[in-house]
Amino acid sequence: ACVCEKNKRVTNCRLVSGRCRCDAIGSGITVDCSTLTSKCLLMKAEVMGSKSGRREKPKDAFEDTDGLYDPECENSGAFKAKQCNGTTCWCVNTAGVRRTDKYDADLKCNQLVRTMGIIIEVKHAERNAPLNAESLKKFFTDTITSRYQLDGRYINSVLYENPYITIDLKQNSSDKSFGGVDIADVAYYFEKDVKGQSIFHNNAGLNVSIDNEEVKLEKTVVYYIDEIAPEFSMKSLTPGLIAVIVVVVIAIVAAIVVLVLTRRRKGKYVKAEVKEMNEMHRGLNA
Repeated sequence: ACVCEKNKRVTNCRLVSGRCRCDAIGSGITVDCSTLTSKCLLMKAEVMGSKSGRREKPKDAFEDTDGLYDPECENSGAFKAKQCNGTTCWCVNTAGVRRTDKYDADLKCNQLVRTMGIIIEVKHAERNAPLNAESLKKFFTDTITSRYQLDGRYINSVLYENPYITIDLKQNSSDKSFGGVDIADVAYYFEKDVKGQSIFHNNAGLNVSIDNEEVKLEKTVVYYIDEIAPEFSMKSLTPGLIAVIVVVVIAIVAAIVVLVLTRRRKGKYVKAEVKEMNEMHRGLNA
């Protein structure tokens, strides 16, 4: 037996050729505990865990656009391009994020589109003075390469605009080496760490210490950039945005109606004026 340091959502751990191998909960697919587990297998294990009552469902599990769902994973741990919930289906990218509208089961997802860029935006708690940008950059670069095992060449930039920290990761399909860590998995582990829901065996979250000062992270937002643009229609827009568009359209229509009525009124006035002038002329000539 052995302990899977990188993933607590596993069972049946054993040593194989000196490496700790375990079965991911929910799928039974064997994972290598020396590296990060794929996001697809982690999500599947989380859904199974909440269903069975082994762990409480996180209060913010649905903070994402579509929330937590039970994904279909390849044996490699990758997401299948087509995901379904009952009779409703949609296409996802390599990060498992929906990139089309939802359709019926006849939907065809021809390929799993690569997420080549991930932007992680983190907000730190209010403080009297801003952090040192260089120290901050070094901390997050070191953390991503050591804790999450991502090759440093995939860290495009770490920017600081008090109180926001923006981590830009880039990794094309041709860049990712076989067995290497994927940026989508890094983002998922990072997000869980910030939320206090660490996936690591020891439950130790991410302790952010910059220039020997502890920094509390409050909120994380993750943005995905795919190699092929997503395919969303008007109906996928949020109700708030649709309401704004409708209001604008109504306002434009109202303006056109007012303009037409005004012109009509002006037209009638001119015609009436001409009619009266003609009658005056006839009166004078009589």
